[in-house]
Amino acid sequence: MTSQHSRSPFSALGRLTVLVDDPDDALAFYRDVLGLRVLHDRTVDGYRYLHLGVPGQEGTGLWLMPATGEEERRLVGRQTGGQPLLVLYTDDLGTVAARLREHGVRMWDLREGADGGSLHFADPYGNVIVAARTHG
Repeated sequence: MTSQHSRSPFSALGRLTVLVDDPDDALAFYRDVLGLRVLHDRTVDGYRYLHLGVPGQEGTGLWLMPATGEEERRLVGRQTGGQPLLVLYTDDLGTVAARLREHGVRMWDLREGADGGSLHFADPYGNVIVAARTHG
């Protein structure tokens, strides 16, 4: 039985905010290395709104937000306390690993199995990202 309180008033996830020191450096990594697509890039009143996403999933993505103030700058690369910032799904971990290796990205903990696999890597700020293969 579904109660009135268990239904969400939201229709979808939007953006995950990632604090960065330099939006252009972050863009180079997330677009050029990971292959994310620019969904929105506009500056309004000196503030840049830079949103990226996986092609075909334009409703969900990352907002690369410049850290402002000392407290936000301290959180760059550590906003999740060392836990993964996000998980990206793939059908081919080997291709992901080769692409990351080609770009000198730090990666570790490659696990492959019949039911899936995963690979951990870090963005330029040290945020942990997991590439996961969910089927054989």
